Amino acid sequence: MRIALFQGAPNPLDVPGNLQRLRHQAQLAAERGAQLLVCPEMFLSGYNIGLAQVERLAETDDGPAAMAVVEIAQAHRIAIVYGYPERADDGAIYNSVQLIDAHGRSLCNYRKTHLFGELDRAMFSPGADHFPVVELEGWKVGMLICYDIEFPENARRLALAGAELILVPTANMTPYDFVCQVTVRSRAQENQCYLVYANYCGAEDEIQYCGQSSIIGPDGSLLAMAGRDECQLLAELEHERVVRGREAFPYLTDLRRELHRLKD
Repeated sequence: MRIALFQGAPNPLDVPGNLQRLRHQAQLAAERGAQLLVCPEMFLSGYNIGLAQVERLAETDDGPAAMAVVEIAQAHRIAIVYGYPERADDGAIYNSVQLIDAHGRSLCNYRKTHLFGELDRAMFSPGADHFPVVELEGWKVGMLICYDIEFPENARRLALAGAELILVPTANMTPYDFVCQVTVRSRAQENQCYLVYANYCGAEDEIQYCGQSSIIGPDGSLLAMAGRDECQLLAELEHERVVRGREAFPYLTDLRRELHRLKD
């Protein structure tokens, strides 16, 4: 499977404008042969926008913005992962990402479980115990959001559930470049899975995003890595690399789950 990743500056509060950007990136990715496009955290609304704006822009996972993404995915025959503020049936608001396949079907909606500091906690409720693994183009796929990947238990949980590819929309900022450069590569290698880390670049009010988005192989190698400017990355995934990695480093089979109280 060929994957595209979009790294760009946030465009806060402009959902129509961000949908137009998404359309352009989806068209470009499809023309380059990609079957999946991954965008940053809270891509449709911007991330550092405050509670009042989050409440104003939040939609359900099948709301008007989601239906616009469905149309884009269908038009360009490409699966899309995008971040957005989600309003649940009970009124709670979550920092969410949704995976729409090339036919316009919602395969997965994931809510960020580990909120980052007061910035996140002032805007969102934490997601519940729901870490789905779904199938896309023959691959078993899991999703996390930004700070979630900094807890090794989250990636390991997805890998134990069968994930071969972990998609991580993020809004990582300076001075946390270490996460972009080291942490995400470790998460891929220790679980022998591909990992896609889609970050912002540029600034959003006082936040300076650090870019350095990446597509990482199951051995921790960088298949593609951005600098600090807007770009679209592209990489090819091969199942055989996951198989070989898990044979060479059998952490998932050698793990003594009873010592860690991990579920099968």
